[in-house]
Order: sequence, then C-alpha cells, then structure tokens
Amino acid sequence: MKAFALGRVIPLVEVSVADSAEQGFTGRDVTAADLPLRDTRSRPLRDLRISVTDRCNFRCIYCMPKDVFGKDYAFLPRHELLSFEEIERVARVFVGLGVEKIRLTGGEPLLRKDLEHLVARLATLRTPQGADVDLTLTTNGSLLGRKAQALRDAGMKRITVSLDAIDEAVFQQMNGVGFSALAVLQGIDAALRAGFAPVKVNMVVKRGVNDAQILPMATHFRGTGVEVRFIEFMDVGASNGWNMESVMPSSEVLNIINASFPLVATRRNTPSDTSVQYRFADGQGKIGVISSVTQPFCGGCTRLRLSSDGHLYTCLFDSRGVDIRNPMRNGRSDGALRQLITDLWMKRADRYSERRGENGVAHARSKVEMSFIGG
Repeated sequence: MKAFALGRVIPLVEVSVADSAEQGFTGRDVTAADLPLRDTRSRPLRDLRISVTDRCNFRCIYCMPKDVFGKDYAFLPRHELLSFEEIERVARVFVGLGVEKIRLTGGEPLLRKDLEHLVARLATLRTPQGADVDLTLTTNGSLLGRKAQALRDAGMKRITVSLDAIDEAVFQQMNGVGFSALAVLQGIDAALRAGFAPVKVNMVVKRGVNDAQILPMATHFRGTGVEVRFIEFMDVGASNGWNMESVMPSSEVLNIINASFPLVATRRNTPSDTSVQYRFADGQGKIGVISSVTQPFCGGCTRLRLSSDGHLYTCLFDSRGVDIRNPMRNGRSDGALRQLITDLWMKRADRYSERRGENGVAHARSKVEMSFIGG
C-alpha cells in the first residue's frame, strides 16, 4: 500500500469608519488598478463567507458543544442580525471589490426564515467583468429535504452538507441532539434531485470518536457523484476542548481509504482551495482532505467572513471583528463601506494555522466561535 505523506463569549472590537484614522487606515480612494485587493502577504480578496444566523439545531462536539451552548444560551436578538437588505448591500460592495464567491453559513443557515429570498437577491450580483457570482451554501442537512428545490430555483449553485458519520449511534453522538443520519442522507438526495452538482459532504474527523467511520463514509458515497471531504479536527473557538491528540492527520485518512480503494493524487485547482482532491483509481469519483492542522494553507487564503451581527473577520481564528453594521445603519455611503473593507484587507497579515503552537498561540489566544462566523 502506498503511504500518503502530507507534510456566548465572543470578544469584539468595534471599529467604525469614524475611528479608521486611529486604526491605521489609508483613507485613499479605491481604483480599478487596486483590484484585486491584496493583503500584506499579496493574497487577493476573492471569497466572502456570510453567517446569516448564530443559531443551530445541532450541538456538534467540535463546534457548539451543548455544555456551553445549552438551553439558556443567549443567542442574538433579531434586531442585531443583519437584514437581508443589509446583507445584499454588503455583498454588492464586496463583489465590486473583486469577490467572486459567496458562501452562506451559520450557525445553521436554513434556520433563517425565507433564506431563499436572500439567495434570490444575491443571485443577481455580477462581478465587474459581468460574470455570475459563485453562490454556495454549507448546511447540516437537517432541513435540506424541504428546502433544496427552493434554494435551487432561487439561484443557489452548489451545496455542501456536514455529515460526520453514517452509523446512527456515532452520528447522534457527534451532533449532540440525537438527529438521524438517515434524515441528512435524505436531504443530500433531495439536493441531487434538485440539480445541485456537485454536492459535497464535509466530515470532521476526531480521533477515537468517529475515525472508524472514514471507510464507511468513503464507501457509501463512491460512485454517487458526491465528494466527501475529510477535515482535520481544528482548534476553532474556545469551547470544543481541542487537543492535538484528537487530530487525525489527513495522511492517515488517505492510507485507510487507499487500502481498500486505491487513490490517485490530483492537484489543487487554485492556491486558495482548502481541499486537496484524490480520485479513485477505478473512476468511481473523488474524495478530498482538508489539512489545516498538519498542512496549513494560510498562504493561499482569499477569504473574509461576515458575522450575522455585521462584523468582519479576516481569519477563522480571529479574536476581533470590525463593525460594518453600525456604519450602514448610521447612513454611511457605499463608498465609505468600500473604503473600510479595503483598508481592513490591505493591512491583513493573518497566518494563524502556520503559527499554531508558537509560544502557546493555539492555547493562549481567545478566538471567535466557529458557530458565529461559519466554517
């Protein structure tokens, strides 16, 4: 066998447009020559992830463990959430700055009422070159069976579903609320019937918890056109009890699958891709691995995140957000919002995963919860 070597407490800092001079912002108008915007490491701004809600009906142990996010947890009141109109406005500014891909996340985005109406708004956006925006969604699949066709009709292009096990007992342990894996599988089938292609499935692998599900997951989706992506357990937020001993390196995942179904390595399509793909040698589809712990890809990151309450985060592991909601609600122009985003990105220097473990970085830093800004 060939071995694969692969090398609510949320701290926020309010930064308004009026405060920009104190934060080192340039105040310089953005021109076409500035696009694509590049940060201090020359990474272009291409992707926007939008959290439409901080709520979720699952309590996954790696994201929203129920001992922290219990029944008395204080989620955001409705008036603090960005409205669909506000989300569309911010997204339009981002697309004008070179963003080509928008992913809707949560929490669980399908808990946001009438989400397909927002999708329809975002589906009208065009890049400065006149191209459609790549509009995608990540969901836990619990409501996908009833929502898939409406999302497709509204203009959603692709769907990613989180599913951490096929085995019912293991999956129910992982999601923390006893939700059935069969119901998620039915949601995936509904997405395929609605015409979504590709449909991707994300499996977070935690050693000693669901690692025995790696081969069953690969086996189940082989030949279906669905690509399973195996994700290393990450130290996101401050609530999931992360430790390195619980991380199963992608190299081990690949060796397990390769022993039964020989794999052929392929290249990343673009430097910003989080997943490295491998195809089954017999032509029965593909899998992917996301190795942000053992093989960090900070150098190719082109993503910025917008939280459901209107804060901008330049890294999944950020501890501070920059407020864009209040400038909007206080009457700031699109030009002012454009400048805020530009200055935030152009001074970005994040590389948390590359620095993981340096001088206690992984443990000493407070970090925003993944459920608040999406994975």
